[in-house]
Amino acid sequence: MRALVLFSGGLDSTVLAAKMKNEADETRLLSIDYGQRHAKELDHSKIVAQQMDLPHQILYLPQLGDILGGSSLTDNNVALPEGHYAEESMKSTVVPNRNMILLALAGGHALSLSYDTIAYAAHAGDHTIYPDCRPEFANAMDTVLGLADWENLSLYRPFVSLSKADLVTLGHDLKAPLDLTWSCYAGRELHCGKCGTCVERKEAFALAKIPDPTKYED
Repeated sequence: MRALVLFSGGLDSTVLAAKMKNEADETRLLSIDYGQRHAKELDHSKIVAQQMDLPHQILYLPQLGDILGGSSLTDNNVALPEGHYAEESMKSTVVPNRNMILLALAGGHALSLSYDTIAYAAHAGDHTIYPDCRPEFANAMDTVLGLADWENLSLYRPFVSLSKADLVTLGHDLKAPLDLTWSCYAGRELHCGKCGTCVERKEAFALAKIPDPTKYED
């Protein structure tokens, strides 16, 4: 297997990168600047990639954010919600069609490298809020990517039935550099501790009974 990991520099994709480094014959990481307000994650993607000694590239397309409006992750005029992902307000963090766009870009890059796999870190906790993290979406994208070229290309999504706490446990077991990852949507100097992804991160470490190395404002 030659795998291209769609890589944000966050906890989920870092655990996936560690898993692929162990399993695949070759592993590369691709991060994408799509105009996200938390572009700080891209700085951490570089740091994590260097720590893991994996080839890494960032595709800079910040103007995508201009046409993917209406989301608190791409539009600074939309307030960033705080609280748990189970709250209705968290739907404002949905970026229209983001994962289809990012996976399509990753697909083109993977094919150009003669890679046969795109690895994608959507997990069970994403399903409620993000429609493009559901198993149905991933299954459909796997089919589409397989039809996109004469060469074989598949979408590997090993975490779709796992919780965030499961990923923390797996990352700890794989010795992934979880302390170097970035989750916060606010994108300030430290994790804010209040946005949905910070709350989820705190909860996951607590449920996994593994000390959280993250420094939070709150």
